[in-house]
Amino acid sequence: MLKDEDRIFTNLYGMHDRTLKGARARGHWDGTAAIIAKGRDWIVDEMKASGLRGRGGAGFPTGLKWSFMPKESDGRPAYLVVNADESEPGTCKDREIMRHDPHTLIEGCLIASFAMNSNTCYIYLRGEYIREREALQAAIDEAYDAGLLGRNAAGSGWDFDLYLHHGAGAYICGEETALLESLEGKKGMPRMKPPFPAGAGLYGCPTTVNNVESIAVVPTILRRGAQWFAGMGRPNNSGTKVFAISGHVNNPCVVEEEMSITLRELLDRHCGGVRGGWDNLKAVIPGGSSVPCLPGSLCDDAIMDFDWLREQRSGLGTAAVIVMDQSTDVVKAIWRLSKFYKHESCGQCTPCREGTGWMMRVMDRLVTGDAEPEEIDMLLDVSKQVEGHTICALGDAAAWPIQGLIRHFRDEIEDRIKGKRMARNSAVAAE
Repeated sequence: MLKDEDRIFTNLYGMHDRTLKGARARGHWDGTAAIIAKGRDWIVDEMKASGLRGRGGAGFPTGLKWSFMPKESDGRPAYLVVNADESEPGTCKDREIMRHDPHTLIEGCLIASFAMNSNTCYIYLRGEYIREREALQAAIDEAYDAGLLGRNAAGSGWDFDLYLHHGAGAYICGEETALLESLEGKKGMPRMKPPFPAGAGLYGCPTTVNNVESIAVVPTILRRGAQWFAGMGRPNNSGTKVFAISGHVNNPCVVEEEMSITLRELLDRHCGGVRGGWDNLKAVIPGGSSVPCLPGSLCDDAIMDFDWLREQRSGLGTAAVIVMDQSTDVVKAIWRLSKFYKHESCGQCTPCREGTGWMMRVMDRLVTGDAEPEEIDMLLDVSKQVEGHTICALGDAAAWPIQGLIRHFRDEIEDRIKGKRMARNSAVAAE
């Protein structure tokens, strides 16, 4: 249970003043120049010690990612790019940060950019986020007016410019190299790696791409110390995390909580529990639509962090918890996700371009019960051929929900096929 004084996002619900004056009153932009004065190495080491892992889905250690950037410039500029694309179904945490607490992100951009020897940062915003863009741009303008951005930003001696870039609303642009392509004005299609962005990213220059939440927590961690942040959650899963809980709970919400909180405590404390009581729980997608679902039987002692969920062959992802009660047609729910991934595939890799549509069409038949029983294993086999055989993780994201469905709800699919067959036979007999 997270104590109030340990909250990083003090205005997640927009109850307070989101302007610079309000942010300063809540402790943001406090001693920013002093943090920068401690130097790049100190900042990167402190981020490593804090144990912060990327909040965008993959959970890669943030400090380690920063350390991949070249120490000395070879004449090319370096860039920080903030991934505010947030197009994962079920995920709506970053929008709350940008809409209600934008100065946490802006201050984080300055400190993180300095740590990576970058004078320029771009925030790539999802196309549908119109109001979030307005709120964030207003906050950036305020920061420029107050001398916190621009030449000698925040009195630190570091020149820093921050730009907002509005995408066109493509899911694929949440993948870091597709985001860079889009930012350069090209089609949002993932690049082959290597070279990795730290070597050749935006405009062929050293670049780091980080999620909004990963950057927004940086100033508070550096102010309060790495040990404070590392003291929350289980080892290797430290700190606080913004969870977005939707679906069949009494009060869907976005809430900041301690990592490694149990799923049951998260739902009972913040969401008023599962609709119809805990025993009415059928399945949970714990980290946004691309991770495999967990059946209700595994949810009793589920721990919401990277490692426990990985052990269950699922993942924390973006911590977008989608709750499904017994009224849910779980086969149809996963079919809808298949339809989404088929629609959003960029078409660059054959397994994904062909496989997502193929999997969706088999799912069509599973939903209605018109498939043959052997098609279940064939679908699983094809999902394995898509998974891991594409440039980016969209192929995995399309395959995993289907794998989770077959792993945990195979009997439900089989019953549907049997029921349809019996109904057909009795109709034939009646004739």
